[in-house]
Amino acid sequence: MLFAIAFWGVCASAQTTMPLRWMFERADSLNTSIQASRLAVESARSGESAARNAYLPTIDASLSLSFNGDGYIMDRNFSNGFKAEIPSFGNNFKLEVSQVIFAGGAISHSVALAELGTEMAAFEADKNRNEVRFLIAGDYIELCKLSGQMKVVDANIDLARQVKERMEARVENGVALKTDLARLELMIENLSYSRIQIESAMQIVSQELCNALKMDTPPAPAEDIGIFRPDENWMEDAMENAPALKLAGAAVQMSAHKEKIARAGRLPQVALFAGEYLDGPVVIDIPATNKNFNYWAVGIGMRYDLANLYKSPKTIRQSHLEWQKAQAQLDVAKEQITLAVGAASTDYRNAFILLDTKTRSAALAQESYGLVRYRYEEGLVTVTDLLDASSQLLDAQIQEVNARMNIAYNYYKLQYIAGTI
Repeated sequence: MLFAIAFWGVCASAQTTMPLRWMFERADSLNTSIQASRLAVESARSGESAARNAYLPTIDASLSLSFNGDGYIMDRNFSNGFKAEIPSFGNNFKLEVSQVIFAGGAISHSVALAELGTEMAAFEADKNRNEVRFLIAGDYIELCKLSGQMKVVDANIDLARQVKERMEARVENGVALKTDLARLELMIENLSYSRIQIESAMQIVSQELCNALKMDTPPAPAEDIGIFRPDENWMEDAMENAPALKLAGAAVQMSAHKEKIARAGRLPQVALFAGEYLDGPVVIDIPATNKNFNYWAVGIGMRYDLANLYKSPKTIRQSHLEWQKAQAQLDVAKEQITLAVGAASTDYRNAFILLDTKTRSAALAQESYGLVRYRYEEGLVTVTDLLDASSQLLDAQIQEVNARMNIAYNYYKLQYIAGTI
């Protein structure tokens, strides 16, 4: 029996996965949420390129023109002063090039941090895409389920109307009571109202699908979209592809790089430099010389922030605690994914058993209804028995439709958890 169900699922998947796959591809191209995620990835890539600029030399050029006032020279006790004339027009030009050759690893770890930022943006985009795809799959499966329910209700309305035609003839002949006819008409009205409710639900789901797919009309619902792949290793796929695990893993790496950047603050920064300078007038002489003074210099410089001697330990401790927190969150994410995959796998397997049960129940309800209807027409049972059998048939057929679509929903739920949808 299970083999037959599996074979049915494979055949159904060959016919019905194409609409969903097409919808997924359309959403990847047109869905606004997915497009926003792509822009976030591009923005992160730009930040990565900006971080790599730290490897490039720094070039500082400046030019200034000034109007100089005369100077005044005096003794240290502000006596014996006299005026020192300075040429009125002044100019200053500076061109300096510097290249950091050692920063304690701060630059390389900052670049690695930016690269991880790009990876996290990509993982967020994958997560968002999976959520959009699962939403589309859920809406489409719901649309198919409602369509199946609509067909069941329509079929039951037709059956009830057939019974009503015969009952009207029996009432005219005095064989049946008008109260029986009224009860049957009430059942038809209730079925008609159920049809309106299903139709309204289909409109809501269709609108959601249209919004997600940027379409004017929703895709036509399919009758069967069951899928069965018993050889799938969902747990292994989830550990490799689940976006939540990828994000948590990237957060651990980012925390580690932040800690290394904090440790780099305890080391000096060493840089090579070269400069070209042109100043005028020359004011180091008295009186000032109205000429330009040009000179150049090359060398090596070291910079160290002494405040890091007492600031760095606290920053390093905080960064290390952030790393521990990220590692703990990764472990929690693995546990949650493991539990989610286990529960979803169980639900998926049970969905086939449920479908088999509901299929047999629907067949028995159909057989029971046919028997009760025959006995009612023969006058052996009351209209109450007929209405009860009709309600049981409707409920059994609705549950069969729901169980059939439940297989597809649980399949895509597993794909969503595993990150392979």
